[in-house]
Amino acid sequence: MTALVIAEHDNASIKGATLNTVTAAAKCGGDVHVLVAGSGASAAAAAAAQIAGVTKVLHADSEGLAHGLAENMTAQVVALAASYSHIVFPATAGGKNVAPRVAAKLDVGQISDVTKVESADTFERPIYAGNAMATVQSQDATKVMTVRTTGFDPAAATGGSAVVEVVAAVAPSGLATYLGSEIAKNDRPELTAAKIIVAGGRALGSAEKFTEFMTPLADKLGAALGASRAAVDAGYAPNDWQVGQTGKIVAPQLYIACGISGAIQHLAGMKDSKVIVAINKDAEAPIFSVADYGLEADLFVAVPELLAAL
Repeated sequence: MTALVIAEHDNASIKGATLNTVTAAAKCGGDVHVLVAGSGASAAAAAAAQIAGVTKVLHADSEGLAHGLAENMTAQVVALAASYSHIVFPATAGGKNVAPRVAAKLDVGQISDVTKVESADTFERPIYAGNAMATVQSQDATKVMTVRTTGFDPAAATGGSAVVEVVAAVAPSGLATYLGSEIAKNDRPELTAAKIIVAGGRALGSAEKFTEFMTPLADKLGAALGASRAAVDAGYAPNDWQVGQTGKIVAPQLYIACGISGAIQHLAGMKDSKVIVAINKDAEAPIFSVADYGLEADLFVAVPELLAAL
């Protein structure tokens, strides 16, 4: 058995989600190969070859693969699929865009959001917004999987010595054309990779209060900023800060939730955090059920006191 990991990269370096996905793929048994598909991505391919546990890197280089268009990426993965027992994607926006297309083309079922590999054909995944865990077994010859990266430790980015093999790039499908990107600029750590996250909820009341209370705390801790869906929907914070089932899944070393009640959709996105601190004046708030440390207090009083103590 051999697993193929579809790397996330920017054509120059490998993104952290790929390292967690390599760990998951290794647990399936057999060798782990990594596909780096892009344009001018030789540096990313070389970086992938250094990942511990990877035995081969497949490098497909074409202008049509430059921006990870799902239609072209799907064709590239399907062209290589016959050699692999497992095709493994990180459960990121990019992975979720390509994986179901690959599964459909191969006429197999997709195994989504895997958090644990029991064996080569048996996997654990969350259902009902993480309130229950399902163990699923696949009879398909090729397992197409997305991996919840917070469920697996990252593989070491260095120490490997995989061979890089250049493979033929498929011709562009012509079904989609890249027009441009609007990339959010952020001086803070990326939310899904941050070790500390400070998150605010609807109780903050306004975008101004969110900035006034959450930003200094995040600055003091060197943390990323997050928000509940309620806060995002109300316009207190941008969409890319949303943590939860319909936002980003995070598992930092420290998660500080301020004024977040803890709806199950939010808990699904952060309950794997190593240490959870909750500040909320409602003693019955569900967030306290997952918190390691809970402070029943008004955040407008507690956060300034916390800042003063820091």
